[in-house]
Amino acid sequence: MRKLSYTLLIASVFMIAFIGCSKKQAAKKDKSQQQNNSMTAESTSNMSMGKDSLSAKLYPIRNKSNPFVTMVTDYGNMTLELYHDVAPVTVDSFLARTKDGFYNGTIFHRIIDNVMIQGGDPKGTGMGNAGYFLKAEFSDLPHQEGTLSMARGSDPNSASCQFFICLARNNATKYFDKKYTIFGQLIKGFDVLHKIGSVKCIPNPYDPREVSKPEKDVYLRKVYISDADGNELK
Repeated sequence: MRKLSYTLLIASVFMIAFIGCSKKQAAKKDKSQQQNNSMTAESTSNMSMGKDSLSAKLYPIRNKSNPFVTMVTDYGNMTLELYHDVAPVTVDSFLARTKDGFYNGTIFHRIIDNVMIQGGDPKGTGMGNAGYFLKAEFSDLPHQEGTLSMARGSDPNSASCQFFICLARNNATKYFDKKYTIFGQLIKGFDVLHKIGSVKCIPNPYDPREVSKPEKDVYLRKVYISDADGNELK
């Protein structure tokens, strides 16, 4: 009888220890799950905040007397200040082409990840021009996120109608400094810029080493002269 009582005591202790251990493991698992859920929620929140912050981001206006234009794209609108006080000839040309609808219905034919989006070519291949060329108007301004600059060939004075907008300030875009004419800055629509900059691309048919041709055409539906808020000016 004493032996049986002893055996039952040992079994009870074992069961208590087992239950206690199970509760600790369950509590630990619940805590771990809560931490994972918290991290997932935080990550989702950060992603949402990142998108919202780009949507709300505004770049300071350089000169209120400068003109503004708004680009209507497949991904939304982008409003830019044109730096007439920095590159007057280039800005006057861009405004003239905007007024006659030159850019309407063109595509962003070249997009390089984390570098720039390029458009303004009437042929959509990177080989077109406006029938004339512009003298370079280089400045000390840096190529940074949202910088509007003129594309060109090897000749510094070969810019015509094609332009690019930078996606970031990095070693690639630093190379453009004092080599390409900066004539404006994105002030509103940074989320749109980065949506376009993130589209899937395939090798460029003119240079297969460069993966820069959008798999699906991204259209610049319209460019119009606007105020700083993107409202069209008649």
